[in-house]
Amino acid sequence: MEELTLTTPALLFSAISLIMLAYTNRFLAYAAVIRNLHGIYLERKEESLIRQIKNLKLRLNLTRWMQIFGISSLLFCVLTMFLIYIHQHNMAVWIFGFALILLIISLALLIKEIQISAQALQYHIADIEEHLEKN
Repeated sequence: MEELTLTTPALLFSAISLIMLAYTNRFLAYAAVIRNLHGIYLERKEESLIRQIKNLKLRLNLTRWMQIFGISSLLFCVLTMFLIYIHQHNMAVWIFGFALILLIISLALLIKEIQISAQALQYHIADIEEHLEKN
């Protein structure tokens, strides 16, 4: 195995930063939709709105955990770089491996969140198709 250098964890900085930007955009989009649905729900308390709000709540929680694991991964990458800097290479390798595991968890949660999002859109499509068949 090659020796871990400062360059290796530093390479993840840009990738994790872009991922975090995407996660933040998702979070902000969900927050806006939830606020909008809240106003609509106060006007007319429909069952479909409750389903949408529950779905968004789950997706919002997943996105929060995606962010937590992504940020933790970034923190452990920084710690890895510090350990390399102070010549603690064995510890740095283990910490960097842990950072990679956290990033993998974050990305796995993203896959789950995408599946839930796609399922929610399928419900909307089914509602539209049902409405079209009635007319």
